Amino acid sequence: QLQASGGGLVQAGESLRLSCTLSEFTFDDYAIGWFRQGPGKEREGVSCIKSGDGSTHSADSVKGRFTMSGDNAKNTVYLLMNSLKPEDTGVYFCAVGGGYSCTAGGPGDGQLYGGWGQGTQVTVSS
Repeated sequence: QLQASGGGLVQAGESLRLSCTLSEFTFDDYAIGWFRQGPGKEREGVSCIKSGDGSTHSADSVKGRFTMSGDNAKNTVYLLMNSLKPEDTGVYFCAVGGGYSCTAGGPGDGQLYGGWGQGTQVTVSS
């Protein structure tokens, strides 16, 4: 399982950085995705990063505000969230999928991902 952390309560316009800690993988081509589920909403793919070339892709709802990065030495990926909005509120999860599961539109709805652990709560007040 992957473990997400770093959530909290912030005001609109502020920033948070989430972390996702993962075990080493033996296969070469994979992707780590960030997802969120707001109150009463379906799970939504936010951003993903591909292991092969380190490319990242995000959903339109967060493009220009959220940035994903990785630190191989720490087996950790990060989601830097800037200019947070109340609609960004939700539980944020990270998961792993094949490299093909990270496309130009982001990680999708998560059906191609696994290794779900406990998420981390992000609450943005207006």
